[in-house]
Amino acid sequence: MKQNVTRRHFLATAGVAALGAGVAKAAEGTGKPVKIIGVSCSSRKGMTTAKAVQAALDAAQGADPRITVELIDLGGLSIAGYSPQPPQDDFTAILPKLQDPALGGLIIGSPAYFRGMSALCKAFIERCAPLREPKMLLANKPVGVVAVGAFRNGGQEMTIEQIQAAMLCFGMIVVGGNAPAFQGATVLSTKDDISADTLGLDTAKKLGAHMAEMALKLGI
Repeated sequence: MKQNVTRRHFLATAGVAALGAGVAKAAEGTGKPVKIIGVSCSSRKGMTTAKAVQAALDAAQGADPRITVELIDLGGLSIAGYSPQPPQDDFTAILPKLQDPALGGLIIGSPAYFRGMSALCKAFIERCAPLREPKMLLANKPVGVVAVGAFRNGGQEMTIEQIQAAMLCFGMIVVGGNAPAFQGATVLSTKDDISADTLGLDTAKKLGAHMAEMALKLGI
């Protein structure tokens, strides 16, 4: 009887030790940092689009300690559209950030100009072509969109759809915000100020939180 008890005790102890090692290993794996980059595609540096994207990034970072964020503000930069021979402009310094294996997702923000994405946003997306060949570097990574307009229904949803459709060409997984911000962040700018738009900023925060959740799940 004593021998059986000892054997049971040994097996139980070994099982607990193995379980503990497994949990520790799992915890080590889930502790891997995931980076989310936000890109403000407005020619006006530091203005409403940049602030709306930053609100989404702040929410993403606050959702989980494993999330790190970076804002790339394209305001004031020179970025041409696609060309078979890309020019040496400001996009050259941005591309390595997008090629970084630690990148877990993108949040792209654009003002709604004539109910569509800005020319700068279109140029940025076109210049991301090297991320498709020879390997789809952004495939299966989440992308969320922030759109800022001068009216509540100023084309934000259409702008979001245009950017989402373009990023599907990179194999990215489109992510909206948690309910009720299903499509993404739709922000209202009144006299170059978004601080009073609590509804719009809430959609940005919900988008950021959902982006963090999906980036962690897809990055495992």
